[in-house]
Amino acid sequence: MIEKLRNIFVIPELRSKILFTLGVLMIVRLGAQVPIPGIDPEALRQTMESLNDTFFGLFNMFTGGAFGQAAVFGLGIMPYISVSIVVQILQTTLPYFQRLAQEGESGRAKINQIIRYGTVILALVQSIGIAFLLESYGIVLNPGFVFRFTAVISITTGTMLLLWLGEKITEHGIGNGISLIIMVGILAAFPNVVLSEISYFQQGVRGILSELSLAILFFFLVMLIILIQQGLRKVPVQYARRIIGRKVYGGQSTYLPLKINTAGVIPIIFAQSILLIPGTIATFVGQDATQSNFMSWFAMDHWFSNVCFALLIVFFTYFYTALQFDPNQVASTLKQQGGFIPGVKPGKKTAQFIENILTKVTLPGACFLGFIALMPYFLQQFGLDYSYASFFGGTSLLIIVGVGLDTLSQIETHLLSRHYDGFLSKGKVRGRR
Repeated sequence: MIEKLRNIFVIPELRSKILFTLGVLMIVRLGAQVPIPGIDPEALRQTMESLNDTFFGLFNMFTGGAFGQAAVFGLGIMPYISVSIVVQILQTTLPYFQRLAQEGESGRAKINQIIRYGTVILALVQSIGIAFLLESYGIVLNPGFVFRFTAVISITTGTMLLLWLGEKITEHGIGNGISLIIMVGILAAFPNVVLSEISYFQQGVRGILSELSLAILFFFLVMLIILIQQGLRKVPVQYARRIIGRKVYGGQSTYLPLKINTAGVIPIIFAQSILLIPGTIATFVGQDATQSNFMSWFAMDHWFSNVCFALLIVFFTYFYTALQFDPNQVASTLKQQGGFIPGVKPGKKTAQFIENILTKVTLPGACFLGFIALMPYFLQQFGLDYSYASFFGGTSLLIIVGVGLDTLSQIETHLLSRHYDGFLSKGKVRGRR
């Protein structure tokens, strides 16, 4: 492992990408600690402690504690995620967005521009709700128009700056910038969780056997998530031999890789964004609405919220898989290249065959993601705090493992392209100086 870490910094391009990514993520964490003007810190701390078990606590986790600090990055990247959900749904329903999706690079550029405009509008609306929410809880020192205007401009600008930083990581760094920002925000709470667990152990709340059991459970959950995220269904593909001039093309056998979880961590983020909608609406109604019986159903310790969360994950897994993988296009490409699946006619029959396999393969992956999402709820029934239980399943662990695997695979590609052994598997070519 030490040798492989050293190899990373031997390659100048990879070293600069990693250092750039780490530098931007440090800026993201600093922005999460800068509060908007006019906030009473003590009143803010007491209020957030009372809201830890509600959807505000969950939103705070996604923003890396920025929401709890009333920081300029208080909305995090969630407005962008929410708008992306809407736009991707529109790509399957409205002809205008369908045409944009089929126009290639220019169409994707227009779609990204629409998403950015939508993010500004949604961030503006949500920041207005946050400003009124802070005033309703008595956190603001001098309530009024000046505070509201300052808060709205600061939070909206912070959200767009965060989006820009995420795009810069994707462009010049390593990994997906938006996913890394969310992952780092979740990991920021991990030291506090560990310290609180040590305090419970010293106070005798939990014994050494309980802590050891939780560590073993955490280890096996990570292994299962990696197994599902990396699992493939290999569909055999045969290419016909073609003689062009004096050269022979094709004739080889290969396979079409169908991932068990093609959608990655996107269904979790989408599902969580949907569950945060009732809380966002309640901020416009006032404090009483957030404490009503109806809103208590969407608390993280309520069975209704967790069941909805699991079902939404299953739905978005299929939905996003359908957006990312088009069997008809794959079948058409195979036919054009002279490839075919043994025993299946090229064209429509091949598309139906691939779609049938993909549907069956995605089902266990979607159900497993839903089960992991409910793990914090099960652990809470045994007396664990939600902040601690969330690291043993649910959104936190899935995003951390999924984004970590994606980032490692990109580092792996850079290492293997320069004849160095990677992290994920042992290479056949030894590293060289």
